[in-house]
Amino acid sequence: MASALRSPVDLLDRVRRDVERNALRARNGVKLVAGVGRPHLGQSPKDLIWSRGHAQLWRYRSDRVALQPPLLIVFSLVSKSYVLDLQPGNSFVEHLLSAGFDVFILDWRQADAREAGERLEDYADGYVPEAVEQTRKAAGTETVNLFGYCYGGVLALLYVAHHADAPLRSLSVMATPVDFSQWGLWRNLADDHLPFDAILDEDGNVPASTIRQGFRLLKPTGEIRQYATLLDNVWNDDYVTAYQAMTGWSNDHVPFPGAAARQTMEMLVRDNGFVSDRVRLNGDPVHLSDIRVPLLTVIAERDHIVPEPVAAPLPALVAAEDNEVLRLDAGHVGLVVGRTAAKITIPRIIEFLAARSEAVAE
Repeated sequence: MASALRSPVDLLDRVRRDVERNALRARNGVKLVAGVGRPHLGQSPKDLIWSRGHAQLWRYRSDRVALQPPLLIVFSLVSKSYVLDLQPGNSFVEHLLSAGFDVFILDWRQADAREAGERLEDYADGYVPEAVEQTRKAAGTETVNLFGYCYGGVLALLYVAHHADAPLRSLSVMATPVDFSQWGLWRNLADDHLPFDAILDEDGNVPASTIRQGFRLLKPTGEIRQYATLLDNVWNDDYVTAYQAMTGWSNDHVPFPGAAARQTMEMLVRDNGFVSDRVRLNGDPVHLSDIRVPLLTVIAERDHIVPEPVAAPLPALVAAEDNEVLRLDAGHVGLVVGRTAAKITIPRIIEFLAARSEAVAE
């Protein structure tokens, strides 16, 4: 009897909820189509402390630095770094700052004709070591914890392997390709001897649109699934905001400097240079086996951009005795964005870094 009496109330509640959700669907649908109401991204305050060419070294502001040495993040050359600081409450950088780290990031402005001729040597022997020195100078420390994300990890590996005296306390790389023989589409393109000049823009770089389409080909049905999930959740303001933030970033690529891209395709992908030990910078052999600093390799088990087999061989290729691997049930971006990142992946990364840091002297 009581159940029967509650039924009309439950029905009215359901109708009211459906009406409210339909109104929200209409409102959010208009906003999505019109491209308005997009969230503000990368809001953590930071200061530019050094720049050269298209390299920019930023220091995030913090009044609670409790650990040293500073943490220098080397970001990828082909995408925007604000994915590490997506939104307040959903920010890898926020977590690092809250844990007491002094956080710096080596980022890149959009490459143009001036960067087209820059080679991997310009990064591994130029920009990255200069950023390390500037970080040490700004923080007043002897060493740095270096952290490379995606292709930024490639640059970090090249730098550390080519500079045995690098002033580092530790090296961490996350979602970083190493065994390019396992890299599917990109390896197939290299094996087919893609006419590289044909994909360069008028500045001599690989255009952002080509990079974007290349990533889409790695997961052709990804956008369809995203749209289907969006339609189910378009009434949810938080979901729509997160969707706009992530899709905005995933489509926000920048040109890949042409000479460095050519070396990547020929030396790292086609020749599988890291694994075959055939990497050369300015004619010098560069061996991953020369890396001896404490190393953390972070691998996303559901990463479609840098699949696990592409990233997994790194620990066996280096000589570091302190050599840890962190395999996480996440995708490429899920390592640093979302609830799983906040609860599992980021705390475990912070634990590794904190163990190789020390308290700032009072």
